[in-house]
Amino acid sequence: MIVFFVVYYFFSGVEYFDISLKANAFVLPIIYAGTAFWSVKTYWSSHKTVSFKDAFKRAFIPMFIGGILSIFSIYAFLNFVDTDAKKLLNYQYVTRQKSELDKEYTSARKILKHQKDIDELDQKYKERLQSFTPEAVKGKDMLTASHFSGYFAAILIFYVVLSLFFGAFFRTRTIYQETEIKE
Repeated sequence: MIVFFVVYYFFSGVEYFDISLKANAFVLPIIYAGTAFWSVKTYWSSHKTVSFKDAFKRAFIPMFIGGILSIFSIYAFLNFVDTDAKKLLNYQYVTRQKSELDKEYTSARKILKHQKDIDELDQKYKERLQSFTPEAVKGKDMLTASHFSGYFAAILIFYVVLSLFFGAFFRTRTIYQETEIKE
């Protein structure tokens, strides 16, 4: 939540979407990994034996609770408190998608040599441009409850993978010793 509000307060403007995207991609995973590591490490330091299940649980539960509270509060904030920020994010998302389409089109056009391929590319580009007309964009909302559910599902996959890693790394390994049978 702190990262969200820092980005919102200091960077809300022309590059708000890009900066929030970068914060979600680079800053939050470091915070999640650090928190999960600290949670498992403190438990590991105070117990002689740690099972995979204990280590997994110590990593997953704090991330899950923090993640779900963050998703709910960000959703509520953008949809009920500051709807202008929501409109800005939606607008910048569409603008970014269009600029990516333009870049792909320009680079592909430079590569193509045959007129037939160029004509086909131009046709596909014109078809895709129709999805960016004001009428088509007017109803686009990337911050609905269903989209937030999808975002959280993707985040959950990250939580599970990270928790599996910490569970496997911090579990106490059992050392088997061979016993000799005396005859």
